[in-house]
Amino acid sequence: MKNIAVIGSGVMGRGIAYTASLNGFNVSLHDINPEALEKAESYITSLFQKSVEKGFIQEEEKKIALDNLTYSTDLKKSAAEADLAVEAVLEQMELKVKIFKELDEVCPAHTILATNTSTMSPTEIGAATSRPEKVIAMHFFNPVHKMKLIEIIKGLDTSTETVEKVQRVGEQLKKQTVEVNEFPGFVTSRMNCLIGNEAMNIVMEGVASAEDVDKAMKLGLNHPMGPLELADLVGLDSRLRNMEYLYQTLGEKYRPSPILLKYVKAGKLGRKSGEGFYSYE
Repeated sequence: MKNIAVIGSGVMGRGIAYTASLNGFNVSLHDINPEALEKAESYITSLFQKSVEKGFIQEEEKKIALDNLTYSTDLKKSAAEADLAVEAVLEQMELKVKIFKELDEVCPAHTILATNTSTMSPTEIGAATSRPEKVIAMHFFNPVHKMKLIEIIKGLDTSTETVEKVQRVGEQLKKQTVEVNEFPGFVTSRMNCLIGNEAMNIVMEGVASAEDVDKAMKLGLNHPMGPLELADLVGLDSRLRNMEYLYQTLGEKYRPSPILLKYVKAGKLGRKSGEGFYSYE
């Protein structure tokens, strides 16, 4: 397991690419959008430089990691020698299935296909391929280079060998892993979405401000980040997609808060749009 193809150069994809290249993997970061790929390359290069300046890594480590990285808009080229392909695109099942069908065609027979999903079914995704035993979910957390966990979710047909190989990849990435049997929302998203949704309801009902809700969770329950700060970081549109999926699959308690719907309709998506539950200058 030396070569990793990362599909999608957004926040999660570029974070996975950075972390994997720093930990000795040859990484090809793919995106169909050349501008998005350029932004990802600029971000990753800047992050390496900041890591050197802050003393987290040495200059030589940065050079080696940058040499391990390539960028491509050609999926076939990116995946041609991949031992592991990690898809990191929007939480939309149709899009993920489409990408996995393409990966199934262009990847070598031994390649493990992983989806970086926080809620969706690796069984359903794997069923669209000729190698469901090699399909798995690897749920990374944002920011990838700082967060210590990877949730590993095996589908109905995922083999034990695939799980073990992905666990070893997690170890090489210097992450802790938890193994989860597939169920909508897995472990962390089920818990996190409920907490965040209730926080939104509290703000909507006028019980407390967003600032005080987050302060209470951080100081009273020792959360490192408030649930509304986290929702803004993830993106309120992404959070809404997750909530809608969980609502469809798990029922009423996951009904999205009306204030979340309102903010997304207004284009208030969190940090990426400049405004969500907080304003970002």
